Amino acid sequence: MQAGIEDIVDAVRKHHELYRDALPLIASENITSNTVRTLLASDLSHRYAEGDVGSRFYQGCKYIDEIEEKAIRYAKELFDAEHVNVKPVSGVNANIAVLFALTSLGDRMMALSISDGGHISHSKYSVPAMRNLELETFPFDAKEMNIDVSKMVEVIKSKKPALILFGGSLFLFPHPVSEAREAADEVGAKIVYDASHVLGLIAGNQFQDPLREGADVVASSTHKTFPGPQGAILLCKMDIKDKIERAVFPGTVSNHHLHHVAGLAVTLAEMMQFGEAYAAQTVANAKVLAQCLYEAGFDVLCEHKGFTKSHQIAINVLKDGGGAAVAEQLERANIIINKNLLPSDKDPDKPSGIRLGVQELTRIGMKGSEMKEIASLITRVVIAKADVNKVKDEVKALRKGFQDAMYCFDGKDAYKFPELKLSGYL
Repeated sequence: MQAGIEDIVDAVRKHHELYRDALPLIASENITSNTVRTLLASDLSHRYAEGDVGSRFYQGCKYIDEIEEKAIRYAKELFDAEHVNVKPVSGVNANIAVLFALTSLGDRMMALSISDGGHISHSKYSVPAMRNLELETFPFDAKEMNIDVSKMVEVIKSKKPALILFGGSLFLFPHPVSEAREAADEVGAKIVYDASHVLGLIAGNQFQDPLREGADVVASSTHKTFPGPQGAILLCKMDIKDKIERAVFPGTVSNHHLHHVAGLAVTLAEMMQFGEAYAAQTVANAKVLAQCLYEAGFDVLCEHKGFTKSHQIAINVLKDGGGAAVAEQLERANIIINKNLLPSDKDPDKPSGIRLGVQELTRIGMKGSEMKEIASLITRVVIAKADVNKVKDEVKALRKGFQDAMYCFDGKDAYKFPELKLSGYL
């Protein structure tokens, strides 16, 4: 048994070493600040606080109430939200709560298909099935990599969905929330916006503002472009507050993860201070990387509209062996990406595309010059078929100077627990 424990610890150590020496370009990941990582290892991870601030089912929650109240207050200020709930423990959990709050069994809803960029939790096999909802997918313009607005309005009026769910997993451009609002009102539909991928860009005023554009609810995970702990958040209008609250607790969450709430509160404060600069640099980095890859010969989607307005880049690599093969090639060089379906794809195991996200590299301080280097490294692996071990050495050399989270309050005066300080990826 002791040997098994040592094996687990050793595997964690090797994982840390891998990411210390790699270029992580998974669009759904990020790193927290050291302050947040310290809080995630705190005694809060052992505790329960069922109920609401000031009204708990357990004693010993005095300071937990203080932490959760601050998280809610900071989120209201950062997102200009009427009501906030920080209890959902994941983005899918948040989506489940919203669909249970705002639909009845057998209702119709609209969302993106997976091949057009929708998240798996939006698909007929996931959350809609739990609620026995009839799923209508958005009409999609593959050339523009976005929802076809005029056709969308027609479908809303003809199909009369009870709920319209925007957002996705492949999310290059803002979704047409404001364009859907009038039609939604006409048929009595609620609009939900899954901001999981772009919450940090929204916080930094660099993408779109779904609440002002007409969304009734924003549901989001908190660990992608928003560089917080894994967990989720709900922002909504006051007229549906009670439905959302009941659907979260006791509906779909018993005890929420209190150490995550503390980490979320700190990340909200970080984003209030640094979010605009971080989000702007993230989008700028994505555009530079996309342009350099395009110039190197890659089929980067949407060149005619600047490739992207988010942290993501989508590339058709069918001529280079397909998404799975390219992702595996790059991993051997310590460049971590994921294969991804594109609108024409049918088989999720053999997609023609890859998806890159620059939010984590931006978080550790990389800018345009590093994006150019990374584009060169990717090109050498995929197109030039260079020796992956040589490229891997160059990846390690590039990463050596970028080990700590930026755009945060970390520093010699930031810690109440200096003895627990964690350095960079180790």
